[in-house]
Order: sequence, then C-alpha cells, then structure tokens
Amino acid sequence: MNRFENKVAVITGGNGGKENEMNHLGMGIALTAALAGTALGVAAAPEGKSSISTPVTALQYGPTGVSDGVHGELKAAPAYGDLGHGPHGTFIRMPPGFVSSVHIHTEDYWGVVVSGVAVNGLPGSADVPLPVGSYWFQKGGERHVTKCISPNECLFFISQQGKFDYVSDAVAK
Repeated sequence: MNRFENKVAVITGGNGGKENEMNHLGMGIALTAALAGTALGVAAAPEGKSSISTPVTALQYGPTGVSDGVHGELKAAPAYGDLGHGPHGTFIRMPPGFVSSVHIHTEDYWGVVVSGVAVNGLPGSADVPLPVGSYWFQKGGERHVTKCISPNECLFFISQQGKFDYVSDAVAK
C-alpha cells in the first residue's frame, strides 16, 4: 500500500469576489475528482480509454432519496463508478441548513468540501466547521450527523470503495 491510497486531495479555495469563487469552484471540482479518485486507486481508466475532462456545467445531478424533511433532498452527480453498485467518486449537493438524521453507511468513505461549510461528526458532538478545502473520513458503521451550516448550498466530493448507502439510526438499531 503506498502513501496515497488512504488520502484524499485537499483543494483550497479563495474568499474573493463571486467570479473568483466560481473560478475556484470549477477548479476545485475538477482537481478534487481527478486527485481523489487517483489517490484511492479506483479512478484508473480501462486500458485503451482516453482521458476525460468534465466541466462543472456538465455534471448531471439526480435524486438520492435522502432528505431532512425541511430543506430538501441531497442530489448526486457521478464522477466515476456507480454509487449504487460499487466503488465511486460522487459529487453531493446539500441544501443550506440541511441536518441529516443520525445514520450510518456500511462502507468507509472520504469527503472533501468543494463549496459551502459542512459539519460531519458524532451525534451530540460540538460542530467542527469544515470550509472549502477541508475533508473528513467517515468510518463505515459509525453513527454520525452531516450538516450544511453555510447560508449557501454545500458541495462535497465523496470517494468510496463500496456502494453508497444511508441507514437511518432507527433502522440501524
């Protein structure tokens, strides 16, 4: 195992004007997808395939079925793989003010904050704000809560070796 296999690239963003913010967002999305997937060893293209570049405007978000019942539903856009069936890198859009229920995921995953300010922690723990460029590791089977505490939507990039699931605390017990 090399030193990159369990790391996720951290992309820093600026806090300049709106144009600067959009430039950093686009750059952050592209670099996060490329580096996080490569670092985890699951984004390698099959032999004979060409390299790809996907602009932020080409990402296609779809419903996840996960909602806090107040702020809306999480939306997901694939970068590589298939979050419903195995290893993947996926962009997740979380509405501002969203607070998940206490839940678990079967598989470990890494999350990188591309925009907004997130929190990911144990139930009842103090919030640790995670601004643009921050990351977290979520152990599979560990109860936690994920939040978007910024006034604007949060965008995360997650990389996971297995399929994504969301098991609410009521079901997990």
